[in-house]
Order: sequence, then C-alpha cells, then structure tokens
Amino acid sequence: MTTLLALLLASASTEPARLEPVTVHASLIETTAEEMITGITVLQTEDLDGAGLSHFAHVLDQVPNLNWSSGSSRPRFFQIRGIGERSQYEGAPNPSVGFLIDDIDFSGIGSVATLFDVDQVEVLRGPQGTRYGANALAGLIYVKTQDPTMDWNHRLQLQAGSDDTLGLGYAGGGPLADTVSYRLSLHEYRNNGFRENVFLNRDDTNERDESTARFKLRWTPQDWQVDITALAVDVDNGFDAFVPDNGLTVYSDDPGRDAQESAGLAVKTHRFGTASPDFTSLTSWADSEILYSFDGDWGNDDFWGEFAPYDFTSRTDRDRRTLSQEFRLSSNESTRAFNGTTDWIVGLYALDLEEDNGFLDFFNGDVFRDLSSRFSSTNVAAFGEMNIPSGDKTTWTLGTRVERRSARYSDSAGLDLDPEETMVGGQIGWSYAISQDSTAFASLSRGFKAGGFNLGLNIPEPRREYDAEYLWNLELGWQGRLADGRFGLRSSVFYSLRDDVQIGTSFQVDPTDPLTFVFFTDNAAEGTNYGVETEFDLLVNDAWTVFGSMSLLETEFKDFDTPERALDGRDQAHAPGYQFALGTEYRHPDGWFG
Repeated sequence: MTTLLALLLASASTEPARLEPVTVHASLIETTAEEMITGITVLQTEDLDGAGLSHFAHVLDQVPNLNWSSGSSRPRFFQIRGIGERSQYEGAPNPSVGFLIDDIDFSGIGSVATLFDVDQVEVLRGPQGTRYGANALAGLIYVKTQDPTMDWNHRLQLQAGSDDTLGLGYAGGGPLADTVSYRLSLHEYRNNGFRENVFLNRDDTNERDESTARFKLRWTPQDWQVDITALAVDVDNGFDAFVPDNGLTVYSDDPGRDAQESAGLAVKTHRFGTASPDFTSLTSWADSEILYSFDGDWGNDDFWGEFAPYDFTSRTDRDRRTLSQEFRLSSNESTRAFNGTTDWIVGLYALDLEEDNGFLDFFNGDVFRDLSSRFSSTNVAAFGEMNIPSGDKTTWTLGTRVERRSARYSDSAGLDLDPEETMVGGQIGWSYAISQDSTAFASLSRGFKAGGFNLGLNIPEPRREYDAEYLWNLELGWQGRLADGRFGLRSSVFYSLRDDVQIGTSFQVDPTDPLTFVFFTDNAAEGTNYGVETEFDLLVNDAWTVFGSMSLLETEFKDFDTPERALDGRDQAHAPGYQFALGTEYRHPDGWFG
C-alpha cells in the first residue's frame, strides 16, 4: 500500500486537489464523517450516479461488513457486522438495522431504496442506542435525497442495456418565492430479471418494474426552516429465483411476485439563530403494502417426475403503517453548557407501528395454512447527548437513551399477546485531534433490541416468546486525511459482546410431515462479533480517484444448544470472514467519466 500510494501521488498533477469533509446527517449533533466515533461509510452523489446505479442493492458491496439476505427481489433485510434479520419469518417487526429515507422509517422493508437523485447514503456501523434505540442494535442506514435550492436546476437520465434494461429519470426544481423552493424527482426502471423460465418459455418471470416519485418543499422564514418531503415508491417485481442448482435457468410453474407500494411523508421544522436553544420537530408517516409470493417446490410436474404431483406455493400480504414524532432541543453558540464549551441535545421520541399480515399456502391445490394476524407496537423514548471538550484536542461524548416498548399481537388462530419492556442504552466516547486533518477515537456503546414473539402455526408454546437482546460494543479507530488532504483513510477495530442473542432458527415439528417445518426466533446465551474495517479514498488529481475498502469479521455463538441441534461455538449466519472492494474513477473536465 505504501509503494502504491507513493507512485500514485508522484503521478499527480500540480493542481491542488483535496478531499473535503463530509457532513453526516444521521447523527444527533451535526458533525463530519471524520469526527464520528463509530464506523461509518458515506456514499455521495458522485459514487452513486457515476456508475449508473438504480438501487441500493448495487452499492452494498462497497460498504465494509454490510450484507443482505437473498430471498427477495431487492434487499429488504440487512446485516451489519453479522447482526440482522434474514427473512420475514423471524417474528414480529423488530429490526436490528434501522433504515431511514429522509427521516421516514422503512426499517425491515428496504426494497424502496432506489437511488435516483439521492444526495448521499450513510451507513453507521455498531449500536446506535442513543440515536435510534431499539431499531438500530447493529447499526443505521440513512438515505438522504437532494434538497431544494434557490437556484434553478434540472437533470435528465436515460439508461439502456441488455436483458431489456431501461431507465428514465427527471429531477429539477428551484425557487417558488423569496423564501420557498422545491424539488421534484421522478424515476422509472425496468429489466427482465436475468432469468429464463424454460417451463413457461418466458424470460420476464423475475422482472424489475420500479417507479419512484418524490416532492420536497423548503420554506425558510426568518429563524426557521421547514422541510416537507412526500414520497411514493411502487416496486412491482416478479420473483422467480429459486432453483435447485442455483443457476439462472428456472423451472417453476407458478412464479411469484415481490411487490411493495409505499407512501411516506416527513415534516421537519427547525428553529435556530436565537438566544434560546434550537428547537426541532420531526414528524413522519409511512404506509406500505407488500405482496411476497413464490413457487415453493421450485419446479413443475415434469421436473419432479416420479414425485409429482408436488406443487407448493406460498403467499404473504403485509400492510404496515408507521407514525413517529420527535422533539429536540439542542445547543447553539449562545446556549452551550459549561461556560459555552459543550454542545448538547435532549429529546423525546414516539413511534406507533401497525402491521396486518395474511399468510396463505397451498399444497397440491389444498390450503394447508390460512392465517391472518394483527401486530401493533408503541415505542416511547427520552434521549440526550453531550460533546465535552477536555483541553484543546480531546473531546468526550456522553449519550443515553431510555425506551419503553408496548406491543400487542392477535391472530385468527386465537393467539393474543401483549408484552411490555423498558430498555436502556447509550455511549461514551473519546476523540483526540492528532492534527487538523486526523482524529483518533475510542468508544464503548450499548445497544438494545426488544424481545418479541413468533408468529404462525406449529410454534411450541415454550418458544412462542423470546427475550430482549443487548449488545456491548468497544471500538478503536483512526480517521483523517494525509498527503495534503488527497488521501483519506478510515480504519477501526471493534469487539462486540451480545447478550441473549436473538437467532433465527427452524425445525420440523413432525419428522414425517414436511408441512410442519417452521421458522422462529430463539435466544442464545451469548455471542461475540469482532473484526477490522478499513476504507480509503485517494484523489490522484482533480479528475482521477482511487477508492477501496476491506473488512475482517469473526463471529461465534456461545452457550447455545437446542433440542434440535448444537450451535455452541458455531459461526453466526450472514457474517462473511472477509470482504473487499477496489475501484477507480476518472472524470474529464468536459464531463466524460468512467
């Protein structure tokens, strides 16, 4: 690496080119990525648009220790550092990875993460117990789209490619009045899904058909800023990807669908610039209708031959509604604590979630599961954070969050549950400014994830409910810019201890009846996750950039033996031992890029 860096810098032009600090919008107190005391990756507009990428699925590999589970047409369930859900079968809506688009909550239903006209994507790794509480045990993904400006601007994007790929997007806006501006974004993307169904003689059973519409309005009267975001996404995708040999030729006679229609609204009101503390109100609402179906036997009667008829299909309909409200008071230059040295923020948060589910499964034409359920939960939290300087170069960060969760579940099988629990998390961090462009940090954080219950039939009563999980995370890191600001490096090591690990598992209730196979969530006693993460950006000159990332990860279950199998000492699922990415980009002053 040292030799490569020297050669690349030697080839740089004499033009002064520097990497600029990046503002992080997901943190409670506004800061830059270089000042964060946790692992973070920020993908900016140039990273997203330059490669003609249409969905968050296309950039996941650039983020250290971020993974997603297949089984859906687009990433819906994420894992950070080996922690996170892998399917919709893992109990009540209770995600380990928070997912926000312009402060609208889509945790656990991330299929709507299209990328056209996105400003930046921020991935915070490690528990965000202060920032987002129970829905961010493993981390937080925050998608920020382009804001309105007082300058007129427009852009048009056209994509075309093999496999019937076609994309068309428009974004633009400008001033409506002296203090009012807007931005409108529209995008449509299609392709045939890269599969050939030889039984139906079709190449579109796994198709992509994704539409996004977004409208943002900004009003800036004196000492106030009001941002309104309206969002509508229609992901109407086929789902025909299951195949015994894991190839691109499929044999199903009843292809599935993976569709999600989501509408969202966020209103953010911020009062600033006065002698009193700044005030922020954030209201968000979302409604999502989700259809997920698939051919459960992965074939047809001809394919199964002597085993025919063997015909299994599954369909799940979900309708999720969320409404959240957050109030914050934060310091400004006039109201910093401790003689004007300490930034602080305090707040209250409430989230109301309702989800209706319908499960309908058929085997050889007969219904063997027909279940409807209703789930609701209310999360109420109080939180606070302070950044306390200690000398000219050292800053301490203290944060805490207390959250109360009340849930209610009922279904057509007669199950009725209403658990409640209180959880506490937070963070203590230390940072040291080695120079103007580099910082070392250490942090100890505690995240939490609420307990819950397993949905559906055939779940043994002793395993119907499971306990809350807690995560302690110790992290040490260094981040900064070298070589006159042209080489950016971020590197950290972490060790996480999981207590009462929530693990998705499965078993067959009746060994002679395959239709009694059930998925459910259980608790392991402990788990450990530790590793290393590194990212770099090298600005060779004003036109040429080299970038890359690398992560190492070790995971293990401890003290976890079930009646079905022994898992003690095993690796955790979806936690690859290493990942890396390496790339380069060239942008000519005339606009050409590669």
